Amino acid sequence: MTDFRQVTQKGKVWFVGAGPGDPELITVKGLHILEQAGAILYAGSLVSQATTLYAPKGCIIHDSKGMTLEEITCWLITQAQQHKIVVRLQTGDPGLYGALIEMVQPLNQAKIDWSVIPGVSSAMASAAVAGETLTLPEVTQTVIFTRMEGRTPMPEGEDLESLAIHKTTLCLFLSITLLADVQKALLNVGWDEESSILVVQKASWPNEEKIVRGTIKNIREKCRAEKINSQAMIIASPTLGAQHWPEISHSKLYDANFTHRFRKANKK
Repeated sequence: MTDFRQVTQKGKVWFVGAGPGDPELITVKGLHILEQAGAILYAGSLVSQATTLYAPKGCIIHDSKGMTLEEITCWLITQAQQHKIVVRLQTGDPGLYGALIEMVQPLNQAKIDWSVIPGVSSAMASAAVAGETLTLPEVTQTVIFTRMEGRTPMPEGEDLESLAIHKTTLCLFLSITLLADVQKALLNVGWDEESSILVVQKASWPNEEKIVRGTIKNIREKCRAEKINSQAMIIASPTLGAQHWPEISHSKLYDANFTHRFRKANKK
């Protein structure tokens, strides 16, 4: 185990991906950092508070859900002046919709060292808990992480219709309240109304997870019935339900007739 107190010469901020919800899905490195933290700022509206149980006795723990960006960065800078290890504990992975750059720019200006420890995304967790794969040979080899345009505008060319036209796997973050717009966008570019859709709320959260399966046509009504209106991942993919297909194309990597650097092909 690395002793991060020996690594850091002065206060350092660690942006740690807490994962999708289950406290046990944090990475080993993230866990070790939490165990040595002097101060932890966690996103209480999104991160399970159970994750902070890894903190040592006497650690300052604060919830950021009511804080502005300026307040968050000021808190991190202040704590870094007092503690060797300060943790910003974020949901999923800090690099996905985590406002990472907005927070590190003030740290750079204050000459405070920082690093990122990646985490398990809710996209991966949602597929996992539902027993689905995001890619499948000869079906799709591409996954798009995106969101519907809401109060945050989308860059030119990244509207859902432009992305959905490829008919690859789509993982839609922060879009559950715009499900009607999702339906419309997919149908507009030729997805069949009977195409499968998966919605997972709070993937991996103990006793709070909800999994809803439906089609483009009925998924909104099904989510309404389950009262799902926040913290949900929407997955639209031609791979959904593949475990029940009578036939699939197998990966070449494990094909007996396929040679790679670790195994020669069976020439029978």
